[in-house]
Amino acid sequence: MGDAQGFLKHTSRELPKRRPVPLRLMDWKEVYEEKFPHETLKKQASRCMDCGIPFCHNGCPLGNLIPEWNDLVFKGSWRESIDRLHATNNFPEFTGRLCPAPCESSCVLGINQDPVTIKQVEVEIIENAFDEGWVTPVYPTRLTGRRIAVVGSGPAGLAAAQQLTRAGHTVTVFERDDRIGGLLRYGIPEFKMEKRFIDRRLAQMEAEGTIFKTGVNVGVDITAEQLRETFDAVVLAGGATIARDLPVPGRDLDGIHQAMEFLPLANRVQLGDPITDEEGLPRIHARGKKVIIVGGGDTGADCLGTSHRQGAESVHQFEIMPRPPEERAGSTPWPTYPLMYRVASAHEEGGERLFSVNTERFVGEDGKVTGLQAHEVQMVNGRFEKVDGTDFTLEADLVLLAMGFVGPQKNGLLEGLGVGYDQRGNVKRDNAWQSTVPGVFVAGDMGRGQSLIVWAIAEGRAAASAVDKYLEGDTALPSPIAPTTVAQR
Repeated sequence: MGDAQGFLKHTSRELPKRRPVPLRLMDWKEVYEEKFPHETLKKQASRCMDCGIPFCHNGCPLGNLIPEWNDLVFKGSWRESIDRLHATNNFPEFTGRLCPAPCESSCVLGINQDPVTIKQVEVEIIENAFDEGWVTPVYPTRLTGRRIAVVGSGPAGLAAAQQLTRAGHTVTVFERDDRIGGLLRYGIPEFKMEKRFIDRRLAQMEAEGTIFKTGVNVGVDITAEQLRETFDAVVLAGGATIARDLPVPGRDLDGIHQAMEFLPLANRVQLGDPITDEEGLPRIHARGKKVIIVGGGDTGADCLGTSHRQGAESVHQFEIMPRPPEERAGSTPWPTYPLMYRVASAHEEGGERLFSVNTERFVGEDGKVTGLQAHEVQMVNGRFEKVDGTDFTLEADLVLLAMGFVGPQKNGLLEGLGVGYDQRGNVKRDNAWQSTVPGVFVAGDMGRGQSLIVWAIAEGRAAASAVDKYLEGDTALPSPIAPTTVAQR
């Protein structure tokens, strides 16, 4: 390392400052200050130790060369740092903003100090590279004449498409929405990642030769049979889009919506779509309403931040699990991803978080939700049991269900292809990322189940390598991970 004593000189972890809450609630821009000084970043990068075994590699499914690009940033070798970063990650501007950074959880320095700011170094490397004009199209050295369809334009599909295009294949990405990006586009709020970051990467991919087709529901607009006849291989990267529901009494009342009904509308308004009423409000909105969010994860936090910006009167967020400890729980020792209490930017902005709460029923008047009845729970022998005497009723005009996803949509394309499923209802694949249908490969949440963006990109890259080998007999594309089976989850 450039400074073997950096972690001794700079013991504190420093990150960009978030804009004041009253200021950032006035717009939909990202919550951080615009610039993080390079000199400060160099100090943070110098905290990366000369580890005998860099466990951050174990935490990152992409195999990111973290110590190498930390060292390069410390030395000011920015051009070399982006080359090392892009060697393993197609879209560091996405992961640097959205990944929960399991690499930091397994940082050796994190055993007895704050871990290295790996995620921030990553995002600063790529932003500097775009500023300097170093992110340019990468063209294939030859064209194979092979045609590949990628179904789904989320991070897994985009990673697979870029890798296969660069290998010389003609790749068409199909997206049923009107814009490319999947959940990156319509599920992630602007304040977490502005959509201009997607657009500039898509411009690079289009220049490289990737073909994008939006508004195409594969399996309906194009049948599975037509897809197989037109293309030499297919990559399924449609994600786990079926949301977990809450089938309790009163679920049919108006005003109860899935998070992925609510969040895309808010994003569309920011993109300028003409979907608002005379007051400039989307069909589902939080302005002036008492909002309850059922689900305490990242999607719930996204609903929380969106509700704040829309002007909710109050917001409560329910989580059925107990409140995590302030420090790493003993059940998740280093280098595993720690169970601990986390505060997202949205939680700083207001609202009340309630833990160990289960929703028993929704109540309403004239067909509209007016509240819900709930109670506290405790874990007994691996099951949640009601705590007697804890019943309560909370008023609500809008209830958002943010409890995760249970698997891919099966009707349409998957049924038409005749693919098999694993025990959890995800598309089954073998050790070569291939489904039970020859020539049809699976990457991302559609085969893995709901997971992190970093796993989606890793799977997209690995599936691309498998497709290239299937078509050409050999491949030079990297394959960072093997398919995850049910037994491994």
